[in-house]
Amino acid sequence: MNSYFMSMKTIVSEKGQITIPKAIRENLGIVPGTVLEVENIEGKLVAVKREPIDPFQKWRGKGKIPGNLTVDEYLEKIRG
Repeated sequence: MNSYFMSMKTIVSEKGQITIPKAIRENLGIVPGTVLEVENIEGKLVAVKREPIDPFQKWRGKGKIPGNLTVDEYLEKIRG
């Protein structure tokens, strides 16, 4: 099923909430905890699924071990 052309109706609750129809949630892989960025684009409500950001990703590979040692050599040195 092509999610781009899928169209279904939903009703806004008194609290301003909507329910995303199950077929659309399943098609897009939207599960509890999924982050959606919601925008008003030319009078249309557009929600874009955002992938979670790994907080460690930007730091991977940034650490430097002093003295050109391997990890094992460094650990042995500091542990004695």
